[in-house]
Order: sequence, then C-alpha cells, then structure tokens
Amino acid sequence: MAQHQSSKKRIRQDAKIRMRNRYYKKAARTAIQKLREMTDKSEAQKYLPKVVSMVDRLAKKKTWHKNKAGNLKSKLTLFVNKL
Repeated sequence: MAQHQSSKKRIRQDAKIRMRNRYYKKAARTAIQKLREMTDKSEAQKYLPKVVSMVDRLAKKKTWHKNKAGNLKSKLTLFVNKL
C-alpha cells in the first residue's frame, strides 16, 4: 500500500481522472451509436458536428488516439453522406 502522501494523492487523482474518462468515452460511444442508427439525412447532418466535437475532445485530451479519432470522423461523415 502507498505510504507517501504524494503517492496517496496520486492514487486519488487517478481514480477521479479514470471515472471522468470513462464517462466521456461512454457518452461518445453512445452518441456514435445513436448517429449510426439514424435514417433521416437532415437529422443526421445536424447531429454529426456534436459527435465530431466529442471525438475531437477525447483525442485532444489523449483519451483516444488521434488516428482513432480521425478514422471515426471519416467513417461517420461517409455514413451521413451516403444516407
């Protein structure tokens, strides 16, 4: 078990960050799933920027890799354009 005050603090911080990351990742995955289930093109076009913003935010904070974010945005844009 951690003995130093700094290591105890680091454990507390890591737990908070982990929970925050889990929340944002799950919210993004749910938004992506919702977008992929859409059949109306105009509705999907309105929703796409919100999803792209979520993905960009995760990539900026290095929660997701930048290439994963780019691939996701590309696939989602293609999906919306094909509707």
